[in-house]
Amino acid sequence: TPPHREPFPSLCLSLRAAQTLNTDTLTPVGSCSAPGKKWVRPSGFDTGLKAFNSLTKQKEPLILAREGIATWYSCGPTVYDHAHLGHACSYVRFDILQRILSRVFGITVIHAMVITDIDDKIIKRSWEENVSASVVARLYEDEFKKDMLSLKVLPPSVYLRVTENVQHIIAFIERIIQNGHAYATKEGDVYFDIQSIGDRYGKFVGAVDSHSEPGDSNKRDSRDFALWKPSKPQEPWWESPWGRGRPGWHIECSTVASSVFGSQLDIHSGGIDLAFPHHENEVAQSEAYHQCGQWGNYFLHSGHLHLKGSTEKMSKSLKNYITIKDFMQSYSADEFRMFCLLSKYRSAIDYSEGSMSEARASLGTISTFLHDAQAYMKGQLQCLPVQDANLWERLAETKCFIQAALADDFDTPRAMNALMNLVYHGNCQLQPVTKSDGTPRSPAVFGAMSSYITDVLDIFGISKLQSTADVASSSGSLEAIVDQLTRFRSDVRAFALARQQDDPSTGAPVKRGPYPDRMPLLKACDALRNDLAPMGVLIKVRSVFSSGNLLKHQKRLLGLAI
Repeated sequence: TPPHREPFPSLCLSLRAAQTLNTDTLTPVGSCSAPGKKWVRPSGFDTGLKAFNSLTKQKEPLILAREGIATWYSCGPTVYDHAHLGHACSYVRFDILQRILSRVFGITVIHAMVITDIDDKIIKRSWEENVSASVVARLYEDEFKKDMLSLKVLPPSVYLRVTENVQHIIAFIERIIQNGHAYATKEGDVYFDIQSIGDRYGKFVGAVDSHSEPGDSNKRDSRDFALWKPSKPQEPWWESPWGRGRPGWHIECSTVASSVFGSQLDIHSGGIDLAFPHHENEVAQSEAYHQCGQWGNYFLHSGHLHLKGSTEKMSKSLKNYITIKDFMQSYSADEFRMFCLLSKYRSAIDYSEGSMSEARASLGTISTFLHDAQAYMKGQLQCLPVQDANLWERLAETKCFIQAALADDFDTPRAMNALMNLVYHGNCQLQPVTKSDGTPRSPAVFGAMSSYITDVLDIFGISKLQSTADVASSSGSLEAIVDQLTRFRSDVRAFALARQQDDPSTGAPVKRGPYPDRMPLLKACDALRNDLAPMGVLIKVRSVFSSGNLLKHQKRLLGLAI
């Protein structure tokens, strides 16, 4: 059994801890299980949790290589377009899991993520936009990071780009060839040799014979996949022992994860659509490089996001997606987090106005209770006698139940159901009356309940819910700040838009339009507007959503952060 831990210790994400593992070398280090297809239960620190492991397709005890530390690798985005809600769902769900590990169970999560900044889709987009692939990649990488910030997703301990690790990738491929698991063709391709690992291929699926990857007809097996691809005309390239070219898709993750964590990884996460072939190929490459049978101990996969009424996942290729930017115009980050919490992270989830209304209503119910409990504690709400012994008992039961639910494969729906049940019983005790009968009051239990509820929501990444009264008391100063800021922006924007006049020396008319040297001011005004949007302050033409009128637009309330 795991050692006793204080509930909800503070979050600690330490890149320094990551650097002590294996950041500067690709030399195989650490222990790695013997070759084989069957999953081997790791030895090490038993967290007391169970997690659904895609390698075994069942819940397994979560055992870490080092006490109190979880090494975690996730596949980041391919940055060629705006991120959509399908991406948001996966990243928010795993952010919640990492927060639970850190805050509830005291595990320091060391999270590394790769940014795929060279890819066929990026190259195609660069041709369409007539700019370099690097310009496209940096633009959408920045957009992705802003989207994650707006959703309150904690950044990983380290981001790594593919283009900054090409030499590591080349060295990784060379070692796989030396170990007898890859081969080069005369055309300059390098392929992984599936037959060289026998029946160890196919850890995530049963029959994989039908799968093949397009490529050179000189492949030994139709299932062999590319580690290195020769460059085509007008494509970016790097020098390699096999000629000019660029990495295949799967090899980047194996290399980057190994460069940080070595030959042993605790947890690997991603969407369920990545399990095969991407994660399958990652495992094959990594175990061929490290010459071991179990490189990653636990693979966690999130379910797809569907538009309600559709069986297809939300994706760019199907053109059935909603961008995160567009979504944030109508809903807050807290509302989306509640939407994610109400389903298991590994289950498919339907997105609709109805499901978002349910999430919003749940937050509203909690917010109302916190407001009423605060009013009762202040003596501003007179109620019938409170059965506080019953509430103290329910609070203790709820704490135990939520702890157990989160230890059981991070079961947030059960945890939220228990939290809402506690709110319900609290509301049942807050029965207002017009006049007190002099019965002793019980404010302490409502203080304890409110504190616990806000702590749990904070663990899940949901801001402390403010009541209308709380906002009203502070809206004067907050509104003044926002108004001053937007007035200044308006004045600067008006100055920048001032149109040129007739030439004062000659009196001759000039082409009317904004002064060219003032255009940077306009861009700065637009940047300010865009940067304030994730904080819940939306600036429109002659209109500002500030804390004052947020009282009239409470759907923005939860996203306000100034």
